[in-house]
Amino acid sequence: MTDESAQTAPQGALWCYGVAGWSGFFVMVVELIGGRVIAPFFGSSIYVWGSVIFVFMLGLAIGYLLGGLWSRRNPTIARLSAILIGAALATGPAALFSDPLLNAVFDHTADPRIGSLITCFLLFFAPAILSGMISPYAVRLLVHDEASSGRSAGFLYFVSTVGSSAGTLMTAFYLVLWFEVNTILLAAIAISVLLGATGIAAHRARLKGAVA
Repeated sequence: MTDESAQTAPQGALWCYGVAGWSGFFVMVVELIGGRVIAPFFGSSIYVWGSVIFVFMLGLAIGYLLGGLWSRRNPTIARLSAILIGAALATGPAALFSDPLLNAVFDHTADPRIGSLITCFLLFFAPAILSGMISPYAVRLLVHDEASSGRSAGFLYFVSTVGSSAGTLMTAFYLVLWFEVNTILLAAIAISVLLGATGIAAHRARLKGAVA
């Protein structure tokens, strides 16, 4: 166990849980908005939603694997925060350049199955992978001994799933009625970047304090 991981309790533990909860919220916001982004070009049929769900599930699965592997290399809160920022920035093209990309794909194929699948991979695969890395990486920071590993992992995935549930309900019932699609995405991106930057700054301040 590294010295950095030992610094996660108690403030760092709360941070890990908070990041996991927000990440779950963020993923569902982007996933549901993804269907709305693609709908004007390829409709909102089961093909489109099947493509969205498939890309996110595959991306998250790869992210879980990569997050677990990367967490073995001196895990820190700063690196967890960097993953959160990376997931946010990778979502930027969906908010800023989705129309030109969708037009280009639609010009080559109007088939809702192929078109929506290609578009989902281009816009959402990278954000899904990076978002999937967060929970297993956070678990590595939280686990200090074998006896508490199951409890820490279980509670973190509970928080993450509650965040996903909240993101699903808020987006479907309220956010899409109150705001434009791009506004929702940009706001979610901004919150992730702010949280990540705060985590990196707090980590650096803690290191300086330890040195002093």
